[in-house]
Amino acid sequence: MSRARDTRPHIADSHDLIRVHGARVNNLKDVSIEIPKRRLTVFTDVSGSGKSSLVFNTIAAESQRLINETYSAFVQGFMPALARPEVDVLEGLTTAIIVDQQRMGGDTRSTVGTATDANAMLRILFSRLGTPHIGPPSAYSFNTASVKASGAITVERGNKKAVKATFSRTGGMCTECEGRGTVSDIDLTQLYDDSKSLAEGAFTIPGWKSDSFWTVRVYAESGFLDPDKPIAKFTKKEMQDFLYREPTKVKVEGVNLTYEGLIPKIQKSFLSKDKDSLQPHIRAFVERAVTFTTCPACEGTRLSEGARSSKIAGISIADACAMQTSDLAAWIAGLDEPSVAPLLTALGQTLDSFVEIGLGYLALDRPAGTLSGGEAQRVKMIRHLGSSLTDTTYVFDEPTAGLHPHDIQRMNNLLLRLRDKGNTVLVVEHKPETIAVADHVVDLGPGAGTGGGTVCFEGTVDGLRASDTVTGRHFDDRSALKADTRRPTGALEVRGATANNLRGVDVDIPLGVLTVVTGVAGSGKSSLIHGSVAGREGVVTVDQSAIRGSRRSNPATYTGLLDPVRKAFAKANDVKPGLFSANSEGACPTCNGAGVVFTDLAMMAGVATVCEECEGKRFQASVLEYRLGGRDISEVLAMSVAEAEEFFGSGDARTPAAHRVLERLVDVGLGYLSLGQPLTTLSGGERQRLKLATHMGEKGGVYVLDEPTTGLHLADVEQLLGLLDRLVDSGKSVVVIEHHQAVMAHADWIIDLGPGAGHDGGTLVFEGTPADLVAARSTLTGEHLARYVGA
Repeated sequence: MSRARDTRPHIADSHDLIRVHGARVNNLKDVSIEIPKRRLTVFTDVSGSGKSSLVFNTIAAESQRLINETYSAFVQGFMPALARPEVDVLEGLTTAIIVDQQRMGGDTRSTVGTATDANAMLRILFSRLGTPHIGPPSAYSFNTASVKASGAITVERGNKKAVKATFSRTGGMCTECEGRGTVSDIDLTQLYDDSKSLAEGAFTIPGWKSDSFWTVRVYAESGFLDPDKPIAKFTKKEMQDFLYREPTKVKVEGVNLTYEGLIPKIQKSFLSKDKDSLQPHIRAFVERAVTFTTCPACEGTRLSEGARSSKIAGISIADACAMQTSDLAAWIAGLDEPSVAPLLTALGQTLDSFVEIGLGYLALDRPAGTLSGGEAQRVKMIRHLGSSLTDTTYVFDEPTAGLHPHDIQRMNNLLLRLRDKGNTVLVVEHKPETIAVADHVVDLGPGAGTGGGTVCFEGTVDGLRASDTVTGRHFDDRSALKADTRRPTGALEVRGATANNLRGVDVDIPLGVLTVVTGVAGSGKSSLIHGSVAGREGVVTVDQSAIRGSRRSNPATYTGLLDPVRKAFAKANDVKPGLFSANSEGACPTCNGAGVVFTDLAMMAGVATVCEECEGKRFQASVLEYRLGGRDISEVLAMSVAEAEEFFGSGDARTPAAHRVLERLVDVGLGYLSLGQPLTTLSGGERQRLKLATHMGEKGGVYVLDEPTTGLHLADVEQLLGLLDRLVDSGKSVVVIEHHQAVMAHADWIIDLGPGAGHDGGTLVFEGTPADLVAARSTLTGEHLARYVGA
């Protein structure tokens, strides 16, 4: 008997939407949307509108939390505890893989090779094929030191018995630089003033306060040194103890502390971290006090002599790691060794992914901390490109950051390839080239901060173009070339620049104008500017390094605005300024000035509840009785920047020092931020502009900006161009490393590097006005800029 075929769809195929209902994370206002699965969805709108809050802090965060809950309580105890996002309903989630722009590796031993596991595979390859054979994979690792030990050990099995044992492990670490590739020479005059005694405050190291147990007092009260004798008059033994003594237990006022010589202490506290990850004032101190030179023993390769002597077809592991990945991929493809065929295939695929993703110019020995945000994100993508996983949600944060227009199409193809494998791809993006390839667009806004947090548009790209949203109106905007360009007032000379891949570049960077340095990713832009211009006297650099700060840090503390505000409150009420700091005397005793009380629930997410005593205001009740211009300190910190600018600009609260800082914040488009908003809640674009506002207060004639359009919406780019114009018109010189065509079109002078990336770049391919570049079309940048302006 034949049965009629059921053509109805299977119920399992009906779950093809991710449903979000009532999302209230950060500035989101009860957002409810439906996102199609197995499609490419782009989230866009002005910086600070709530895109990251929705995509990363709601959808991706809940997916990760639910995955963690599948593990046992024992395993969860070792994992970060994640709180459930503030949302009513989240349905249809799949496993989320987050590929963000967080900088990689704060440790000097982290490299591109270690971060992508390419080094691990290379070590196995050399341990199997390298001649002479020097040992297991660890013998080729610059993070593993050689160890030898011998002695008696007790084996607790049946009758306990002591047996003699010897142990050895062959590592590949260079003993001279301990696997760092550089050795440091410390300038002692930058650490202390030898004409003073310890009691007189001889130390000149940032953060070393005279009353600190762990730093200054442990030296003064250790008993090894005379605290009242000038350092210049120390005996030979005292100087040895002061600078080089091995860690020794001492007692200071009944507290057990460890005394250690100054040099090893400085090396551990400052030099063991990647220089780029240090706070700006600490980094400035390290640059003053320490000279880093290439290790003479290993010539900067980080590896021992044994590891460098073992070779395959004349190439050592140090040579392999120094090659561009595109060249290394070709070398690996040429090795015909059946005994390690699976390893060569896996390594070849990883290296081919570098080339495919536009990072063929990187070498595996490149320190991870030196990668830009965009490069770091693309390096993280490498492990996902060859993945066989499907029905996964991939979440990207501006994957085109740091990409030349020439490379954006390649990135779009990769996103579409991930989608076509049956994955859901969610992308936070501002570039119209990437928005244009989306299957679905979610436009948030209409403004930033408290003015945003609602969905303004959901639908297709054509629907977005026709909509009356900020993104829709600006989607097809194109900047025109300047009719008149400014005339330079002088030049910064760069001669024979050879940093990284630069080939003896000679260039005059004009002063008094807006100069844009461009070229494909890896062409040598950052090497030229950061290697030869930044660091000169009068040059202020605003780079892409992350802002350091806890949830106690906010725009008021970061910009230094709080100092004049506290003094104004203190003067108006005849009390101490320290009372008006939530991190000092004025802090609420119950929550210690945090505004919330945290309850640790072990492997479950901790709970933060608003402090009942101060009601989240962070200050003691007595402090809130003091007023300035009719407002207390908590009300001032709750103000927006624009509101505070008006408040401190006139009347009883007039404070010129605070008003100047607030003007700069409004200037960079952050008027909507509240003064007390934790830095941890700011978006990437907001942080970059906060840094710019802070640096604008520094005295300097030349501003160097590294991709300031990162994280900026099309409408915000116009505001940035206006700010750059105001800076130049006020007599400053502005040098911008940038890929955005609107900034190139607006420039007075363009310096174009290339023609390719890595060893195919590093030369000056054009310098002149944007109009000349468009007319010549002699470079990749010229072709794309001509297309952009419709020439």
